Amino acid sequence: MQNRMANSNREITKSRIAWIIAYIFAIFWMLVALIPFAFMILNSFRKQFDMLSQGVFHLPDPWYFENYPHIVQNGFFGYFARSVMIVAISLVLMLIVSSFAAYPLSRMKFKLRNLIYAGIIAMMSIPMHVTLIPIFKMTNWMGLYDNKFSLIGPYVAFALPMSVFILTGFMMTIPREVEEAATIDGCNKYGMFFRIIWPLSKSGLSTLAIYNGVSMWNEFAFANTLLQSAGQKTLPLALGQFKGEHSMDMPMILAVLVLSALPMIILFIIFQDKLVKGMMAGAVKG
Repeated sequence: MQNRMANSNREITKSRIAWIIAYIFAIFWMLVALIPFAFMILNSFRKQFDMLSQGVFHLPDPWYFENYPHIVQNGFFGYFARSVMIVAISLVLMLIVSSFAAYPLSRMKFKLRNLIYAGIIAMMSIPMHVTLIPIFKMTNWMGLYDNKFSLIGPYVAFALPMSVFILTGFMMTIPREVEEAATIDGCNKYGMFFRIIWPLSKSGLSTLAIYNGVSMWNEFAFANTLLQSAGQKTLPLALGQFKGEHSMDMPMILAVLVLSALPMIILFIIFQDKLVKGMMAGAVKG
């Protein structure tokens, strides 16, 4: 009895130590993530040369709010709206196509399944930047150069391999008994997908939407290659242009960065529970 109690106490002590270490690492990582953002917010409310005369982590004295109206007046929301539209269309197409591809790969058995799945995984190793020149020539040939919609194809194409890979693993975790019950009720393959598999894959789809949405939102190489006129440029290109025009006004640049980062932060806060569920469900098969 005493040995059992001693072992139990040791296990409790080990568990507490493990939790303390986990909390320490979590707090450390939170500070690593929050300090740069706090730096951006604080210094975006300063005048041009206040960062030299005041400490960068001191509260602005006085608070200067004119940076944000100036950014809005210089067409920020035009670039913002274009980025939102391109990312939204690309994500919808990517989620639909990857779902259609992942369903047969995860739930059906056919002759070329393993070969197709291996080919999709192999595509994940192709560097994005080696395709810039071919995509540029193809876009020119199609008459889509300097058109914001020319970004949708590359965005969807490069997001698909990873998305199909993740979503296939996620759909494999859905119990077969669900399909068997639906089959008994007379549900065909199309109804099985749209009424059962797709609704049960919401967590995985949300994970992919956030993961790929951040990449598309911050993408610069394709946008810089395929777009030229100011009326077609997305937000990352506007940031580069704005930085060139206000290279000596660091608070102004930081204000632009704050506005460009806020949508992704808000999106993550809203869908963080689905993101965690999707990652955990896709990590374990069964």
